[in-house]
Amino acid sequence: MFNRRGPRRTGGATPTIPVSGLSIYDPMHFGIDENGRQVRVRLAYKNIIAGGEPGSGKSSLVNTIVAHGALSTDCRLWLFDGKQVELDPWRPVADVFVGNDMERALYRLAQLQHELDIRYAMLRKAGRRKITRDDGLDVILFVIDELALFSATYGTKEQREDFIRILRDIVARGRAAGIITVAATQRPSADIIPTSLRDLFGYRVAFRCTTDSSSDIILSVGWAGEGYSAKTIDPLSVGVGWLLAEGGIPQRFKAAYLTDADIRAIVAHARSIRTHYPDDDGTAGVPALVTV
Repeated sequence: MFNRRGPRRTGGATPTIPVSGLSIYDPMHFGIDENGRQVRVRLAYKNIIAGGEPGSGKSSLVNTIVAHGALSTDCRLWLFDGKQVELDPWRPVADVFVGNDMERALYRLAQLQHELDIRYAMLRKAGRRKITRDDGLDVILFVIDELALFSATYGTKEQREDFIRILRDIVARGRAAGIITVAATQRPSADIIPTSLRDLFGYRVAFRCTTDSSSDIILSVGWAGEGYSAKTIDPLSVGVGWLLAEGGIPQRFKAAYLTDADIRAIVAHARSIRTHYPDDDGTAGVPALVTV
């Protein structure tokens, strides 16, 4: 079993940074299981949604995922940070960074949807079903933290509905086109994560939740009744959660943790190995995407 308090970094030490960089197709270190074994996940062709109450460890997992993307030389980073604090340290290596601006968020979503259409046109022309590692086309890692701010708080009702509608399309079609969506929220509820959206995520992670229903909203209805409920996680067990992979059963694990110093070191190294750079304002437009 996991230590209740222990050093938060017991989920995994700072990743070893190869000089030549990683690939987004490589297995990603998530943390450790209850027996101390490493938990590794391959996010290529998958999407992931994570939820849990504030301070439960959600941000730790998101940072670990972004770190892998930043160190992958075949990956572009699109970061939507509604709170403008969780993902801000990664801004220097983000190809696109959106803060608490709903109009800008919708504009960037429309661009990403357009890129998705272009990639599907390329696949149809080539008679292919999905983009592969050998194609030389960068994967786009699209990260949203906090989802609730864009789906239920910011902007008008019409804007929020447009956001969910476009997001659902990107999540549904993006996997084959090399667009990976990672969404995180500290408000797991049906209005934040509609079932029609939740069911499109191949990986789901539930950190400490206050109710069984909140846990089930992330993992899917019925798991709490089977004994897999994030409500039972000790509030002091920061970073402990249930990881559900497509077609499997929830696995209890502890997420890896990166300190601020770790993140700064990773960002510095990522800047030296990445061949594409954001605009001066921390964003990049459509020309920065690989749209052959």
